[in-house]
Amino acid sequence: MVRLVTLIDSLTGWFGRAFAWLILLMAFAMGYEVLSRYLFNAPTAWAYDLSYMMYGTLLMMGGAYTLSRNAHVRGDFLYRLWPPRVQAGVELVLYFLFFFPGILALIFAGAKYAGRSWRYLETSVFSPAGVPIFHFKTVIVVAGVLLLLQGIAQVCRCILCLRTGEWMQHEEDVVELEEKLAREAKERESYAGTDTMSGHASGGERA
Repeated sequence: MVRLVTLIDSLTGWFGRAFAWLILLMAFAMGYEVLSRYLFNAPTAWAYDLSYMMYGTLLMMGGAYTLSRNAHVRGDFLYRLWPPRVQAGVELVLYFLFFFPGILALIFAGAKYAGRSWRYLETSVFSPAGVPIFHFKTVIVVAGVLLLLQGIAQVCRCILCLRTGEWMQHEEDVVELEEKLAREAKERESYAGTDTMSGHASGGERA
């Protein structure tokens, strides 16, 4: 079960990091649009389509990656006070009640939506450039499948926690600055406490 969780985390992590490069591509494209529009009075016909397709793809494809890193926002003012086994039990029930039905609906509805778009090679109606968007709608299905896989990994985490009483640690690619500072402060306090204890021990030996 641990191997399965690790494998799925690695897979969704790879997709998350790969699609994160869209941020740079979107930034360059929007920068070009601004320069072209305001310096040369020649706005592009594809900038709007490119912006929502890239942002939408980044948001959808980053969902499973974010879940694998336990980085989704949660209202945990009660949750964090519970013992790990209680947390795991509640999460396990909620995954089957809400998460999996929602994700399966996303996959099946998205597949129907994308299939229709592929049949007539749909293009955007928001600009005269006629940017193709059928491939963009395929992202809905791919993102749904990745979320389904990651949901299975999260269920395995819950089962492991119910057995052991401890959560399996999530991988960390990026750490919030405030969290990093808090860890460093805690390490310094621990180090200072160790030095103090060592000093007291040395003094006792000399006495």
